[in-house]
Amino acid sequence: MPRTVRDVVFVDGVRTPFGKAGPKGIYHETRADDLVVKAIRELLRRNPGLDPKKIDEVAIAATTQIGDQGLTIGRTAGILAGLPQSVPGYSIDRMCAGALTAVTTVAGSVAFGAYDIAIAGGVEHMGRHPMGEGVDPNPRFVSEKLVDESALFMGMTAENLHDRYPHITKLRADEYAVRSQEKAAKAYANGKIQADLVPISVRRTNPEAGETGWGLVTADEPMRPGTTLENLSGLKTPFRVHGRVTAGNAAGLNDGATASLIASEEFARENDLPVKMRLVAYSFAGVEPEVMGYGPIPATEKALAQAGLSISDIGLFEINEAFAVQVLAFLDHYGIADDDERVNQYGGAIAFGHPLASSGVRLMTQLARQFEEQPHVRYGLTTMCVGFGMGATVIWENPNFDGGSK
Repeated sequence: MPRTVRDVVFVDGVRTPFGKAGPKGIYHETRADDLVVKAIRELLRRNPGLDPKKIDEVAIAATTQIGDQGLTIGRTAGILAGLPQSVPGYSIDRMCAGALTAVTTVAGSVAFGAYDIAIAGGVEHMGRHPMGEGVDPNPRFVSEKLVDESALFMGMTAENLHDRYPHITKLRADEYAVRSQEKAAKAYANGKIQADLVPISVRRTNPEAGETGWGLVTADEPMRPGTTLENLSGLKTPFRVHGRVTAGNAAGLNDGATASLIASEEFARENDLPVKMRLVAYSFAGVEPEVMGYGPIPATEKALAQAGLSISDIGLFEINEAFAVQVLAFLDHYGIADDDERVNQYGGAIAFGHPLASSGVRLMTQLARQFEEQPHVRYGLTTMCVGFGMGATVIWENPNFDGGSK
């Protein structure tokens, strides 16, 4: 019997505040799977009309799938969150685009009719599990010159991208980073971020004082409001002598989790669930691993072609800021100004942080908020570069569109 493709919608999305990785970070003594559990529970709390028994799948991404990020975390986190044992789950790995891939993967199943509604998200506890922990890259990559050795180090790939675009200077990258911090601080001041954050109780140990206590995390830890060009100009360039990539114009090492509800539009309407965004198209593309930051460009070209749209049809952009140069290369390719008001209106990963596999849903929650506030915008996109040479793009339609210009 022929199947018809169903419209897929983004119902809701939440995330934990993002923390700094390491012994001094807020989540140093918090398990990665517990961060996912908090996000799933918050989705259910916010949508009390959703019967948990109706959830068809839990897809959770993690880049380093060992320890408390292993054991098929989509299944185990669902059980820990109190979902019925009849709800299955699985794990995903596409490095930085893990949560984004979780969303597109369950969306395909929803469109096909295999699922009505699913949970999709991601987690990365880079303090417990640094990127690349326990991996064993095949020596053929280097010995047979399949990729340059720099491809294994994300910061080096960003320096390589600067080489490819010499007009994207360190000063320009720093200027972009300052704007990201300023926009994030403004978004916090205007209450644009907090509504989608899950407060997390954390245990903190002060070894110097011999004390252990509990606290409540309600805001992103990595943000550096008040950052200036002068602050950034003197930072070290750890990936290359006299390089251009610093801790100031790149996302840091972070911990955090995200989760979203993806459903057929019909199911969402029938169950009185919100419809925050409608999926239009998505695409993934491979590029040279040595310049992985270039990935969003061909991924976006493919997604636009699928949707029958042009870049001028996109009224809002949520671009993951793994490195400033990666965003600037994308903007240059499409002839978009560095300070275009359509781009990362609330700031990006340079300010909030980038816990690898979780970040895709952060982009989506921020875009959904902007859609709600800007009914004149019809289309928006979420895009990111991906380790080892990939890009990922999802195009969304605003269900609140009132017939305005874009």
